[in-house]
Amino acid sequence: MPAGETGGTVLDDTDRRILAELARDGRMSMRTLAETLHISRANAYARVARLQQDGVIRGFHADVDPVAAGLTTAAYVTLNLQQANWREVLARLRTLPGVVHIGLVGGDFDVILLVRVADNTELRHLVLDEIQGMQGVVSTRTLLLFEESVPGG
Repeated sequence: MPAGETGGTVLDDTDRRILAELARDGRMSMRTLAETLHISRANAYARVARLQQDGVIRGFHADVDPVAAGLTTAAYVTLNLQQANWREVLARLRTLPGVVHIGLVGGDFDVILLVRVADNTELRHLVLDEIQGMQGVVSTRTLLLFEESVPGG
């Protein structure tokens, strides 16, 4: 896919500036967005609507501090799978509470998960009972996060 395209949508400089501003503050009003970028409000509305319709903007979300929300234990969990079962395993992983990101990867393992749970007891249950109990999961490895840094923060 050529640079600047997403599924057929060509992004110009104004689109990229809109995305940067909304990524910084998703609650920004259209008026403020238009003033910040020196474009009309109608142009801002139209561009944001097009970016949403084209799937470039997938939604607006609250940036929640997981620790403040009671999810004090975080870990990366890697999985090795029986290759024939990967679709079923991924579908089941998507349903598990605490799994916040799933990556199908190449290398020494097949899947990497970011999980966030209340404590080590929940982590043990999630990994040992739920994930390792799935048909098609050959092995797991859990990497406990001691500290996280937010880019730019």
